[in-house]
Amino acid sequence: MTQHKHRVVIFLGPPGAGKGTQAERLAGEQHLVKISTGDILRDHVARGTELGQQVAPLLKAGKLVPDELLMALIRDRLASMESVRVIFDGFPRTLMQAQELDMLLEELGAPITAVPLLEVPDELLIERIVERGKTSSRNDDTEAVARERQEVYRLQTQPLIDYYAARGHLKPVGGVGSMDEVYARLLSVLGDR
Repeated sequence: MTQHKHRVVIFLGPPGAGKGTQAERLAGEQHLVKISTGDILRDHVARGTELGQQVAPLLKAGKLVPDELLMALIRDRLASMESVRVIFDGFPRTLMQAQELDMLLEELGAPITAVPLLEVPDELLIERIVERGKTSSRNDDTEAVARERQEVYRLQTQPLIDYYAARGHLKPVGGVGSMDEVYARLLSVLGDR
């Protein structure tokens, strides 16, 4: 496999689809940095940067961080990289964030490689989340909460799915099967198999 200078992968998929697991594996095997806005926010707060100082009170109050601040954090992170080799997991969440990210990536000369969309039937997602709740300490993994999360995801993410599909970036990936089977499908849509 040839190493591409830039590689930008944006993971989409409903809660319980296995995005985090697949993103971690892909990041490790392809030398990509997994970017989670939550991790970036916590890092800036911990380091006491100017952005961190602006974000800290919002996080403490449980408020959403405004798009301008989030984009400043993403810009700061990407601009510090020699070559942009990243996986976005949980970002962008809105159409405006997607458009801003596109402009930033264009500015950096790092086009989107692909936007894999992990697809899993709703009932299986609910089952997975409830099962995870039994084996983890996450007390929010109940059927009622899982169903609510699915609905919120659908409302928030459908515009992103449409946006990336219209640009030819969206790559549906069947999310049912073993982790290895799903990973093989993921590599296939990324052009690595």
